[in-house]
Amino acid sequence: QVQLVESGGGLVQPGGSLRLSCAASRSAFSITALGWYRQAPGQQREWVATITSGGHTIYADSVKGRFTVSRDNAKNTFYLQMNSLNPEDTAVYYCDARFAGYNYRGQGTQVTVSS
Repeated sequence: QVQLVESGGGLVQPGGSLRLSCAASRSAFSITALGWYRQAPGQQREWVATITSGGHTIYADSVKGRFTVSRDNAKNTFYLQMNSLNPEDTAVYYCDARFAGYNYRGQGTQVTVSS
C-alpha cells in the first residue's frame, strides 16, 4: 500500500501561484506513476498531469505551460507547481499513485482562485 498526503492548497488571487505537495509513504522510485487530478464542484474528476518513475511528464492541455510536476526522491514527495492561476483552476486537487498494480489516492487539498 501507499499512503499519500497532499498539502499546499489555499486561496490565491488570479494570476498567482501555489505549489502543492504529495508526500508518499514509500520510496518515490517504487511508484510507477504519480498523477495529479482535480475535481470542481458538480464536475467530473479531471486529470491534470503525470510524472512517471523515469521522470517523464505529461500535462493536460488546460494546464500546459502553467503547471509543472516534479518530485524529490530524497523526500519521497511529489509537487505540482501552479502558476498563472485563474478561477477555472478552482477545485480539490488529488494525487494518485500507481504502485504494484494498484492506484492509491490522497485526501485532496482545496485550491481556490478568487479575487
